[in-house]
Amino acid sequence: MNSSSSTSSSGLQFTHPHLAVVLGGGFTGMLAAAALSAHADVIVVERDRLPRTPALPTDLPQARHAHLLAAEGARLVDALLPGSVDGWLAEGARRIPLPAELAAGSPQGWLGRRRSPYLVACSRDLLDRVVRRQVPALPGVSVLDGTEAEGLTGTMEHVTGVRVRDTTTGETYRLDADLVIDATGRHSTTQDRLTALGLPAACEDVSDPGIVSATRIFRAPEGTENVPVLTSRSRLTTPAPGQRTAGRPVPSRTATLVPIEGGRWLVTLTGTGDEHPTEHANRFVPFARRTGNSAIGDLIAGAEPLSEVRLARDTSNRRRRYEQLASWPTGFIALGGAVVSVSPDFGQGLSIAAHSAAALRETLRRHGMDDAGIARKVQRTIGRIVQGPWSLATGEDLHSPTLGRAAVCRAYVDVVASCARTAPFPHPSAALGLLRARTTAPIPRRAAVHRTGRSLR
Repeated sequence: MNSSSSTSSSGLQFTHPHLAVVLGGGFTGMLAAAALSAHADVIVVERDRLPRTPALPTDLPQARHAHLLAAEGARLVDALLPGSVDGWLAEGARRIPLPAELAAGSPQGWLGRRRSPYLVACSRDLLDRVVRRQVPALPGVSVLDGTEAEGLTGTMEHVTGVRVRDTTTGETYRLDADLVIDATGRHSTTQDRLTALGLPAACEDVSDPGIVSATRIFRAPEGTENVPVLTSRSRLTTPAPGQRTAGRPVPSRTATLVPIEGGRWLVTLTGTGDEHPTEHANRFVPFARRTGNSAIGDLIAGAEPLSEVRLARDTSNRRRRYEQLASWPTGFIALGGAVVSVSPDFGQGLSIAAHSAAALRETLRRHGMDDAGIARKVQRTIGRIVQGPWSLATGEDLHSPTLGRAAVCRAYVDVVASCARTAPFPHPSAALGLLRARTTAPIPRRAAVHRTGRSLR
């Protein structure tokens, strides 16, 4: 696009000399749109109808499960969209300090940055809603929800846009663009779309430990507002032979309790092999009690359930090595989960999204939209960014000479790596002791048995 103002066939008004189309209106897509907004008009194409009000626990899509955004990721989001952290906190998110013993044990000493390490604890719906409210308000950003991308236009050397379809009317039309961003996440079809243009398929690595996740939301009992994030993990186990894995041992059972807005607890269970959780509500608490420490199960045993048990089986680690292709088309970039998606047991999707969008913004600032090599530069940077989370999730050596610490989402990876065989959050029995000290509310009798600091196995 070269004119200073023009109108598309779909009625969208453009004022910038460049146009970018972002495929996917989730967390990654909205951050990408924010990064692009200073350099181009942006159209966000989202297949689903985006909710205009808070989603009910039963309405949430794949993001039902526990999500935590680390301090570095939150800082990056706030730099892209100033006021995001304040918006989350104003609507009930909690900024939870990282336990001092874990921060002090960080192998790379990232506390030297003089930033207090913390985690943002809330529902994924709240994280998305605040960002989703801010991005369309940016100058030049439009959202086409209820619109599905059907394919890329252009050639193997240069992507010129995308064909889209209105999911309600069935109308199809073409959006010509200077840059197309794939932010559609784990189920991205970029591989097929690029091969349809004539490019070879990128190498794809899959590591599947067979983790099943189950999540339920509870109303926090009165007086338990000071419960921190809790995680309990059972013994490590090696996935069964025949699964496509990198051989990394994983906990056979885990339970994570996250205090979220509205006086609620979001509890996610994970398991592998024959020890996986199910959708049966009456088995949720017993499973939580068998995760190395029964305290989380004891806490939720008397809490009121606010949702059904929601199950997810598609939890494999998957990486598409687009940065290794000998040639890459101008005008196209894949970000976030479209490049690497890791098991929710490692919870790095949000930080990967934030780092990817920040890399896009920085490269645009340095080179501008007119640089024909901008897409290749960003894609190679994304390849370096995801190496650390991928190594952590699949068991590769985090400190190998080929890794490079600058490529790692430091504020999350360092925390987890410092305690690889235990939970990265307070021991449940210690948290119960903290709760006892801060509130006069009665503690369930069974939980009292576990206040004495039995170590996790």
